[in-house]
Amino acid sequence: VQLQASGGGLVQAGGSLRLSCAASGGTFSNYGMAWFQQAAGLEREFVAGISRSGDKYYTDSVKGRFTISRDNAKNTVYLQMNILKPEDTAVYFCAANAISNAYYSVNYYRRDDYDYWGQGTQVTVSS
Repeated sequence: VQLQASGGGLVQAGGSLRLSCAASGGTFSNYGMAWFQQAAGLEREFVAGISRSGDKYYTDSVKGRFTISRDNAKNTVYLQMNILKPEDTAVYFCAANAISNAYYSVNYYRRDDYDYWGQGTQVTVSS
């Protein structure tokens, strides 16, 4: 599976961005999908995930501000980012795995459980 992320950019605090991740080379509906962020000098961390069945998971810092969704007809996962803060500044990566829904519901945040990664898109939030 190949993943292509897009939609990053420079935005002022309080603004919005929508990231997209287009998948190819596999059966998209068979994959759990997620977004991770990596700020400069830090490890890659889970932001949001969506299972094959559409269950959604978020890290606490983005709950109420970010929304993950998927369109299986378009082989694409989205991350709508609202009320952006300077601390959201990072490179955002989309990722995919083929684990079961039951396993995903417990391990959605585990970076090592994702088999495929996109190239990353930079999000910069100015204060």
